[in-house]
Amino acid sequence: MRVLVADKLHPHTIDSLRHIGLDVVVNDCDGDALHHAIVSSDPQSLVVKSTMITQTMMEHAPSLELIVRAGAGYDTIDVDVASELGIFVANCPGKNASAVAELTIGLMVALDRRIPNNVFDAQAGLWRKGMYSKASGLRGRILGLIGLGHIGQLVAEAAKSMGIDVVGWSRSLTEKKAHSLGIRYLSSPLEIASQADIISLHIPAIPDTYKLANRDFFNAMKPGALFINTSRGSIVDEGALLEAVNNKGILAGLDVFESEPEGKEGHLNTELSQHPLVYLTHHIGASTDQAQIATGKEVVRVIDIYSRTGVVPNCINIAEQSYATHVLTIRHLDKVGVLAGILDLIRKYNMNIQEMENQVFTGDANAAVARIRVVGSPPKELCRLLKEIHNVLAVSCIQIQSNEHQSI
Repeated sequence: MRVLVADKLHPHTIDSLRHIGLDVVVNDCDGDALHHAIVSSDPQSLVVKSTMITQTMMEHAPSLELIVRAGAGYDTIDVDVASELGIFVANCPGKNASAVAELTIGLMVALDRRIPNNVFDAQAGLWRKGMYSKASGLRGRILGLIGLGHIGQLVAEAAKSMGIDVVGWSRSLTEKKAHSLGIRYLSSPLEIASQADIISLHIPAIPDTYKLANRDFFNAMKPGALFINTSRGSIVDEGALLEAVNNKGILAGLDVFESEPEGKEGHLNTELSQHPLVYLTHHIGASTDQAQIATGKEVVRVIDIYSRTGVVPNCINIAEQSYATHVLTIRHLDKVGVLAGILDLIRKYNMNIQEMENQVFTGDANAAVARIRVVGSPPKELCRLLKEIHNVLAVSCIQIQSNEHQSI
């Protein structure tokens, strides 16, 4: 299998991919250069970090079977197009959680103590101790976490160790779960906004979270509160944020933002970067050696398992539940041509197969069982003909929705 690595990964990752016998092409590029690299190398697997993977790129990659996002979020990949083209997309969740949590805590402290402004003034030869000696301090303040996955939980743990009270909300968080994490459950993002002194976002970029932090959200925040986003820029209405910074003295720490340049270098074109109450970092949340090594190991694991078994760990574009309505269970002898005859007969009856598996029994009987999930009710004639295939032992049909069983 040929693997194109189109982002900078830790050298250990490249060595490990080659060690398991893969043909690895390394080309740290994006945009038109990446398109050219995909066409010229014709990979079966593609590994990316923050690089955009477009419809055109995938359409010009006839051998591409798997895209691995070396990180958790995958909004830079056109997953809908990948699904249409039958390309697996996998990610590496949780492997960079500690790095992102560390940056989140760092931004909290930097905002409260105005550390960058201190440094810039000192470098300019200005001494403004009076201005910078008015920090509120973090101990005893309320941190509101929106999203309590791997990263959010690590941030909560670190914050509590600093004497910060933590409240939280996520789509899956319950009062019982919040209690087990040692935090207080709140019922909505707006409730978080109204009660917290510090707010930190740790949620994925999906349609339901688009501009979740909007004008109503910022209007609900306390004057002078801290706002941190290390997840995705699309979650924040940046115009509403700038209004809140200007009118309410909100201090913002952002590792991500909507107008973020696509490449590794480029011109930064956002009003946010010019505001003294907004600290921007360069989407570096996951950029520590520790995180890169851990993520790289997961990249290797995903590709290794896929290359050996065809199974994709962490696959994000395989339906959890298919449209199948019935399952045919066919016990048969494990002989050449039996499965081919079964599938050919199902095709002749225009039955659409959604999923199938074939398992071989232990012992000397050489028997196996095929479970084939189809859309629509298999006609009795099909079931009868399946049973008449040479070396088929028995056939049964289950209607999945009502779990009704019919022996044939």
